[in-house]
Parts: sequence; structure tokens; C-alpha cells
Amino acid sequence: MRFVLWGTYCDNALELRTPYREEHLRRLAELQQAGSLITLGPTETSSHVFGIFEAESQQEVEALVKSDIYWREGIWTAVEIHPWIQAF
Repeated sequence: MRFVLWGTYCDNALELRTPYREEHLRRLAELQQAGSLITLGPTETSSHVFGIFEAESQQEVEALVKSDIYWREGIWTAVEIHPWIQAF
């Protein structure tokens, strides 16, 4: 099943994420290779994050998000995860 993620970044996210960026991107690549992550990225203003995940449950996606260094270090400040039906 697919899930959509919509979330927010902290103020000054571009500079505050710097020490964590390499670990974050490496983990995203691993999730994508494993088939759990379809896509993820910031809005142009880096105020919000959007992603699409493939998982068995919403709880699985929540666990993936909460184990991400951006969540643990407060770069992502809030996320909403919703089941998604891909029409096209």
C-alpha cells in the first residue's frame, strides 16, 4: 500500500541540516533501493517535505520517519502520513 507524507521543516533548515545531510541521503537511498521509498523531497522554499512510501501499514511509515536523523534532530518538525490511492 502507498502512503503520502506531508511535513514541515524547522526554521533555518538549510543550515541546520548540514551536519546530518549525508546520513539522511544515504538512508533515503537505502530505503529507495529496498522499495520502501518512492520519492521524498522539500518544497522549493524548504518549508515543507513531501514523500511517497510503499509499506504494509501506516505504522511502518511512521517508524521509518521517526528513525530518520532529520526527525531525531528536529529538522523535520511535524509530519502527517496518509494512505494514498494512486489514480494515475
